[in-house]
Amino acid sequence: MNILFVLTSHDALGNTGEKTGFWIEEFAAPYYTFADAGVNITLASPAGGQPPIDPKSALEDFQTDATRRFDADEELQKTLADTRRLTEVTADDYDALFYPGGHGPLWDLTTDADSIRLIEAFALQNKPISTVCHAPSVLLNAKDAQGNALVNGKRVTGFSNTEEAAVGLTEVVPFLLQDELKNRGGLYSQGPDWAPYWVEDGILITGQNPASSSAVATAVLARLK
Repeated sequence: MNILFVLTSHDALGNTGEKTGFWIEEFAAPYYTFADAGVNITLASPAGGQPPIDPKSALEDFQTDATRRFDADEELQKTLADTRRLTEVTADDYDALFYPGGHGPLWDLTTDADSIRLIEAFALQNKPISTVCHAPSVLLNAKDAQGNALVNGKRVTGFSNTEEAAVGLTEVVPFLLQDELKNRGGLYSQGPDWAPYWVEDGILITGQNPASSSAVATAVLARLK
């Protein structure tokens, strides 16, 4: 099996002067879930090369077994530093698509034409499209074969308004993911803040927050098997 991971290339947290990017747990936990199951994983990003890591995700409070494994994994770190450009990958070569979150995707992958092209191609081929935390934003501008919003009428989840408020970024992010999923016709639901919660509807598998990362990957594996 072959899975394509798409990571953000955006590193500025709005106009705060702080850095953002992808959240380590949301990359590492799914990556190792897939890798330990024997899946071949390709990493890509809009700009290629090293995608930015949200520095806050490296803080001690957010460390897990998966992030500690990543910190000690020099081979994976080298692979991550050399992601392929999105323009170089095609849905034909992969069985599933996965987007880690972090705030970065809100600014670049939400409107990235190559990302949207990929998502729509995976949808046409009826292959799993999975996202976690802020990454469901990548679905907002993708359309189905009939030209409707891909999430329209679909059960979805993602980083909630209450979780965004809890991290103090409601006024910093370009939009609130929960609201925009609903605006596109998505049937949004959520679990308790910071607890694992994920939703499956057809080929779409979405997770609410970092704690949901492993569960989303496990759901993708179950679908592929």
